[in-house]
Amino acid sequence: PLDESKSSLYSCCSKLICRGCDFANHISAQEKEEMPSNSCAFCREPLPATKEENDRNTMKRIEVNDPVTLRQWGYIRYSEGDYKGAFEYWTKAAKLGDAGAHYGLSHSYQEGKGGVEKDEKLELYHLEQAAIGGHPYARYNL
Repeated sequence: PLDESKSSLYSCCSKLICRGCDFANHISAQEKEEMPSNSCAFCREPLPATKEENDRNTMKRIEVNDPVTLRQWGYIRYSEGDYKGAFEYWTKAAKLGDAGAHYGLSHSYQEGKGGVEKDEKLELYHLEQAAIGGHPYARYNL
């Protein structure tokens, strides 16, 4: 799995790419003149020009229950202090099999924030599901 602090998430297709690979893709595209350097490395859609356009793309991905976008939106909610909202997004993403969402849920059950009661059994369950899904921090924490 990619280190999300060193990666970019494309709102058009919810693909995560390391920033170095993203940069190399744009340099290669400019050299070959195959595609504009401001397009997605995966789906080739033009990148959003504004934050509003990016948010619109994100909302479209949430509406179709994209697990990566749901997980990321959960992390955003968590960082803003909306623990209940984060829990809801992570729950949806975890039901769709997202390992990162299971990891987020394990923390929710460990910390007991946002109306979620502390529950060691559920914390361990979600930590195990995240580890089975390949989440590196979950594997380490087990």
